[in-house]
Formats: sequence, C-alpha cells, structure tokens
Amino acid sequence: MTGGPVLTAAQMRAAEQAAFDAGIDEYGLMETAGAAAAAIIWRAGHKRDALVLCGPGNNGGDGYVIARLLRDRGVPVRVAALGESCTVSGQRARAAWGGPVENVMRAAPATQLVDALFGTGLTRGLDDAVAARLCALAGAAAISHAIDLPSGIETDSGAILSAVPLFGTCIALGAYKPAHVLQPAAGHMGRLVLADIGIATPATVHRLSAPVLPAPVAQAHKYTRGLVAVVAGDMIGASCLSAEAAARSGAGYVRLLAHGPVPRMSHAIVQHASLDFGRAKAVLVGPGLGRDHAAWERLAAAAKAGVPMVADAGALWLLAEKGWGDLPSPAIVTPHEGEFQRLFGDLPGSKIDRALAAARRSGAVVVYKGADSVIAAPDGRAAVASGASPWLSTAGTGDVLAGLCAGRLAVTGDPFRAACEAVWLHGEAARRAGAAFVADDLLESLPAAIAARL
Repeated sequence: MTGGPVLTAAQMRAAEQAAFDAGIDEYGLMETAGAAAAAIIWRAGHKRDALVLCGPGNNGGDGYVIARLLRDRGVPVRVAALGESCTVSGQRARAAWGGPVENVMRAAPATQLVDALFGTGLTRGLDDAVAARLCALAGAAAISHAIDLPSGIETDSGAILSAVPLFGTCIALGAYKPAHVLQPAAGHMGRLVLADIGIATPATVHRLSAPVLPAPVAQAHKYTRGLVAVVAGDMIGASCLSAEAAARSGAGYVRLLAHGPVPRMSHAIVQHASLDFGRAKAVLVGPGLGRDHAAWERLAAAAKAGVPMVADAGALWLLAEKGWGDLPSPAIVTPHEGEFQRLFGDLPGSKIDRALAAARRSGAVVVYKGADSVIAAPDGRAAVASGASPWLSTAGTGDVLAGLCAGRLAVTGDPFRAACEAVWLHGEAARRAGAAFVADDLLESLPAAIAARL
C-alpha cells in the first residue's frame, strides 16, 4: 500500500552519512549510484548517442560515472560540464571519465540527454541562460533523463526555481524526494524510477502504491463486512454519489440517512428517514450536508454516535466555523486546498509538512486532496499519491472519494489504511474511466479496480 520512501534533502544526507559512518566509501557510493542510473538509461536508449550534462557537485560526479559506464557499453557519449568539479568524489569521477568535456552552453544536442547538473539540495534557480540551454537540449532530445531531480527544482517543496523542461524519465537515487511526488515539480517528470544505491533509507513518509485487498471470507455476511451510514442533507445528489461509492467499496451494507425517499438509488442501499447509526462501522457526514443549523445538528448527532467517522465537504465547513468538538476516534477528514486553509490556517512547510501538522492537531487522518494528495496520520506516517487523472477535476469526484474512505474504514477499521486504499482506488477508477468522465462514471469502474487488487 505504501511504496518507496520519501526523504527530504536533510534526511537523505543523514542516510548517506550513516552509510559513510558504517564504512561505505563516498566515492564507492557515487559509483554505485552512477551504475544504477546507467543501467536504467541503457535499457531505455541502448546505443543511441547521448549527451551527459555534469554540474560542479556530486550530482555531476554521478553524471561522469554514468557517461563512462555507457561508453563502456558502446554508447557514443559526450560530456558537457557547467564548470569544474568542486567535490573530491566529483573530481575522481571526472578523472575516471578521462574523455573530452565540452561547455554546456556550446554543446550540440544528442538523441539522449542526461541531466546531472544539480540534484537534491538545490536552493536557488539556474541562471536564465543555463536554464534556457537545458530546456533547448531537452527539447531537441528524443529521450531525456534527469538524475535524482531535474535541475531547477527545490527538493523539499516541489517548487520550480527556474525554467525546467519535461523529462521523459527521472531516476530517483536511493529514495524518492518530496519534489518527485509534489506539484508543480512532479508535473515535469514523465516516468519516475527508484534506483537502489545500497543504503538504508528509513522513512515515515512513502509514495502511495497499489494496495492488497483481501476478499471476504467464506463465512462473511453484510454486517461482518461493515455497515456504512451516510448522513444526507438538502443537496441529495452529493450524498447519493457517496453512498453509491461506499456500496462498491467492499463494505457489506450501506444505509442512506435522508429526509425522505430518494428515487433512482441502487436498490441495495437502504434508506432511512431517521438518524439510525445502529450496527454502523463507519459514518460519513458532509457531502450535500449544507451549512445551516439543521446541518450542524445532523453533524453533531453523527459525532455523538461514537462511530468512526469520515468528515467531508459541508461537515468541514461547519467544523471550521464552530470548532472541532468531540470527533469520534478514529476519524478521517478529506479537505481540498480551500477547506484545508479554512480548517487549519496557513501552515508552514511543504504540503507533506502541512498535512502532518494538521493530522497531529486534529487527531484525525487527513486526506489533503489535490493533484498530489497527501494522506497523513497523527502518528507521523504519511503517503503521497501523485499522477492522478486530471479529469478528476470535475464536480462530484470528491463525494465518490469520501464514500470510498467510509467504505474502506468500515471494512478495515484502520483510518490510515482505509484512506490510502480509498485514494488509490479513486485514482485507479479514474484511469479506467478514461477521459471526459463524470463522477457517476467512476462508480462503474470501482468493482474492476478492486478485483485487480485481490
């Protein structure tokens, strides 16, 4: 469910230092990293001619190792540098390359481009002329690779510090960095590959990966699989989308608590006019709830029921307006950017930092939605999902996600696991739905998305 580790620049430096303290040679680590990246580049481009751009630091040293190893495989390789190597390991790598070194600003394009100018730890952008040259060389290449990170990106925030081209592949060395999964930086990397460089990278933040979803046991029935109660409000369409998603999430029973009968709902969804939370394993409140006093009363009643809760949409507005009160534990909250700001204010740090701070403050698992969704738990764990379909930017898809969160919470009883599973299934359903879908279309894709992970 959680994939490779995500480390900040400081955490990556600490992991490397721990390896050095344990006896790993610094230049030996550079050779290992360069060899791992060269193998990936070789598989992608084989003997197509390549231009490797090397910077003055250790990222440039990785580039010299890559160039030498590709040359050993018979690849026509040229190297272009941005100044002299300034680190001991970089100087050794340049000497081991032993071939001509061109000037980046005058180097001719090649079929393959390898950007090893600057990697993790960049704090300021490239000079305009250098950034423009990098973009031109990348644009002229048929295959482009960025080593660790594209040059011009801030590691921890994912901010763009100077003009950055779109790279076909980014090779993350040792661990993913926040910029690999956070926008806008993540949008400049087509394929993301994690290269093992042989050092331990302990982390509490990971890239979200596909979950393993157990099928119901032979003795299962609708209550053991989990009952979800969905509290409806005046805008019934949103609540219906959530209920339909919960019904397709793997839960065994969905109860829609609406003021009156709702036509055209799945017959399997039981409708109640009263707020009946009996035997519920999860309650969802917020989609279509509204913001008036009656909405607050329904939210308060759901909170007092003591059932694990998912709060979305209108419930988040009311919580921001009236205070958190006594949310049941466990709980999941699912804010988009505007709702997050209203709930938690302008928190410092990256989106990952902000999500973790919000989870600690609220005591709930926070699904901080967006093109890069961060799922954060109060205990410091986080998973980041990136690469979701941009077609999800349409009305109602958040209601579907909220229903999935509630359904998976009813199934697992674990809010962090449930939120991770829900976010992944939501993205997979969108992938299967294709282009120009509406939220209702996601519902049809959910059973196949779940079946693929059994």
